Amino acid sequence: MERYIYSSDPGLTIGFHGCEADLSNKVINGNTTLRSSKNSWDWHGDGIYFWQNNYDRAWDYAKNPPKGVKINTPGVIGAVFNLGNCLDLTDKKWLDLVKYSYDTVEKSFAKVGKKMPVNLNPIDDPTSKDRIIRKLDCAVIKNIHAEIESNKLPPFDSVRGVFFEGNLLYHSAGFHEKTHLQVCIRNPNCIKGYFLPRKEVNW
Repeated sequence: MERYIYSSDPGLTIGFHGCEADLSNKVINGNTTLRSSKNSWDWHGDGIYFWQNNYDRAWDYAKNPPKGVKINTPGVIGAVFNLGNCLDLTDKKWLDLVKYSYDTVEKSFAKVGKKMPVNLNPIDDPTSKDRIIRKLDCAVIKNIHAEIESNKLPPFDSVRGVFFEGNLLYHSAGFHEKTHLQVCIRNPNCIKGYFLPRKEVNW
């Protein structure tokens, strides 16, 4: 695949991460840092996850964490980062790469006689259309990174995608209640700093 110079986003982006309030404070004070998530169902593969410029979504996650995630005191931490060399899933050429990766994964599983991973709903929400346990998508994205590494090409620093999640806002709408831009930072050096979100003041 020919590579152009536009996969690197030169600007800075703000993202928000819902978490335990104590963890937020420790990160701000420099006592620890956010760690890469490495679940087999992570939507964008391994990395540190943020909702792009979406404090409310991060707060909702912290207040209503998914099953298996325990948050006693909800908190939100903000981050300033650049995307670097980004696998941007709003860009056709990278969507084409994802399709190619899927075909590759499908062939490799068929070759050894194994079943493909699938995207699933949680047990307590079997009729959802969101399929939030995304083992297939995770495997496809991870395969891209493996192929990039094996071909000694520059690795992707981040992955970004738009997700249409949740119920329709109204009958026959094209908008969903939890639509969001999700960013997965693979290269922690892309994160330039963390901050505690502040409220707007009158001036």
